[in-house]
Amino acid sequence: MPKRSRKNSLDLNQLATSIVGNATAEKLLQDAVEDGKNPAAVLLGRLGGLKGGKARALNLPAEKRSEIAKNAAYARWQKTKKDK
Repeated sequence: MPKRSRKNSLDLNQLATSIVGNATAEKLLQDAVEDGKNPAAVLLGRLGGLKGGKARALNLPAEKRSEIAKNAAYARWQKTKKDK
């Protein structure tokens, strides 16, 4: 198996900053401010997005979930056939 190298190596301080930033969504907020977006709206949107799929699945009947899954599988198979 070939050796894989990391894209960028971080020292311990950079790694710690990265971990804290990811845990607190600090990077997400910085990017939002740079793009001219409202940071509060970005966090609210992310919060809804994190629970959206689970909430949707709970509210759908089993028959509808099955139909959605079949359509998704069909779309994946069509994509792989076109790529070859």
